[in-house]
Amino acid sequence: MPTESGSCSAARQAKQKRKSHSLSIRRTNSSEQERTGLPREMLEGQDSKLPSSVRSTLLELFGQIEREFENLYIENLELRREIETLNERLAAEGQAVDGAELSKGQLKTKAGHSTSQLSQKLKTTYKASTSKIVSSFKTTTSRAVCQLVKEYVGHRDGIWDVSVARTAPVVLGTASADHTALLWSIETGRSLARYTGHVGSVNSVKFHPSEQLALTASGDQTAHVWRYAVQLPTPQPVADTSQLCGEDEVECSDKDEPDADADAPSDCPTIRAPLTSLKSHQGVVIAADWLVGGKQAVTASWDRTANLYDVETSELVHCLTGHDQELTHCCTHPTQRLVVTSSRDTTFRLWDFRDPSIHSVNVFQGHTDTVTSAVFTVGDNVVSGSDDRTVKVWDLKNMRSPIATIRTDSAINRITVCVGQRIIALPHDNRQVRLFDMSGVRLARLPRSSRQGHRRMVCGSAWSEDHPVCNLFTCGFDRQAIGWSINIPALLQEK
Repeated sequence: MPTESGSCSAARQAKQKRKSHSLSIRRTNSSEQERTGLPREMLEGQDSKLPSSVRSTLLELFGQIEREFENLYIENLELRREIETLNERLAAEGQAVDGAELSKGQLKTKAGHSTSQLSQKLKTTYKASTSKIVSSFKTTTSRAVCQLVKEYVGHRDGIWDVSVARTAPVVLGTASADHTALLWSIETGRSLARYTGHVGSVNSVKFHPSEQLALTASGDQTAHVWRYAVQLPTPQPVADTSQLCGEDEVECSDKDEPDADADAPSDCPTIRAPLTSLKSHQGVVIAADWLVGGKQAVTASWDRTANLYDVETSELVHCLTGHDQELTHCCTHPTQRLVVTSSRDTTFRLWDFRDPSIHSVNVFQGHTDTVTSAVFTVGDNVVSGSDDRTVKVWDLKNMRSPIATIRTDSAINRITVCVGQRIIALPHDNRQVRLFDMSGVRLARLPRSSRQGHRRMVCGSAWSEDHPVCNLFTCGFDRQAIGWSINIPALLQEK
C-alpha cells in the first residue's frame, strides 16, 4: 500500500502542477494579480483601492461607450440592408448610378454626430475604434455598361484561347482541350467549321492578317496552318441582356455549366488536315502567332524555346533561346517585326527582327511569378500579366520599371488590349473578367451571376473593336465562349 499512496501523491502533485501551469498560461496578462497575490474577485469587488465615486463614474462612462457602440452597430446593419435593397432595385431597373454605395467617410461622420454627448477625447477614440466595423465601399469612376450578347457552346472540354478573324468573313475562333478548334458565327452563335488535325490539346488560335488561314498550337508538339472557307448564316435578333458592370457576385455550382451535347457541332464541316505543319519543338507548343505580313510565324513551347518559321516552306528560320523555364505565351507586333515571349521564369523577352542580319533581345524583369502573357499595344508599350496577380504596363524605351501596375485578387491569364480605346481585359482564375485603362484605373467588371457569365476559370479574351454586335470575347474552362458588348463612356476613353 505505501507504493500506491506514494504513486497517488505523485499523481496529485503532477496534476496540480499541470493545473497551475495551465492557469498561468491563461493569465499571463494578469500582472496586477501576480504582484498583489490577490484573487481577481478581490480586485474587482469591494476591496478595490479606487474610491466608490470614481468607480461609479468609470462604470457609467464605460456603459455609455458600450451603448454607443451597440447603437452604431445596429445603425450600420440597417444601412447595409438599405444599400442592398437600393442596389437590387437599381439592378432591376437597369439604372447606372455612380457612387450609390455609401463611403467610409460618410458613415464616420454619422458616427461622430451620435457621440456628441461624450468628451472630445472619447469622440476621437470612438471614431478610430469603430472604423474597423464600418464597411468601406470602393467606388469606380466609370458607368460602363456591359451586355452579354451571345454564348458559344459546343466544345467538350475547356477552351484555352479565343480569337477574331481580321478579314471578311469575320468569324470567331476557339481553341480547346478537346483537341479541336472551332469557327463560329459571331451573330448567331452557330459553329461554322471544326478543325480536327491535332492529336493533342489545341492551346491557341490566331488568324492570318489578310487570308482565310488559321494558325493553331497544340500539345502534340506541332503548330498547324490550315485554310477555312465558311459562309455566314443570316443574323438573328439578339436578346437584350444589358447590365451595369457591377461588383456583386452570385456563386454558381458546377452543375450549371452549359451542356456541350445540347449544341454539339456535329453538323458543321470538318477540316482534318493542315496546309503546313510546323515541327521542331521537343515539348508542348503552348502558343503561336503570325509575324507582320503573314509569311512567317512564331511558336512558343514548353521546351523553353520559341521558333520562327517560314510558313510557305515550313523551314525553321530562328530558334530563340534564353528562357530558363517553360514558355507560356508569345505575341507579335501588328506593324513591326517584333515578338514578345512570356515564361514561367517570371520574365518576358522582346525579340527584334527588324534587322534581318541580327536580332536583339531585351529581358523584362518585374514579376514574382509566372508571366502568363505579354502583349503589344499602341505606341511603344507592352502589357504583361502574371500569376503574381499583377498586370504591368511597360515602355519599351525604359525597361527598368513599369509605368503602371495593376494589383488584383486573382491570378491573371491571357490578356488583350483594345488598341482604339486603350482598355485592358483581364481574365482571372476566379472566373471574373475586369477592365482597366492603360494608367491602371479600373473601368468595370463584367457581370457574373447564376444566369450569365463564366462558371470556371477564364482563360483568354479577344477584342473586335469594329464589330457591330460584340466587341469583346472571353473563353474559359466552363467549355463556352461569351460575346460581350462593352460601352465605355467617351470621357474615360480620352484619358
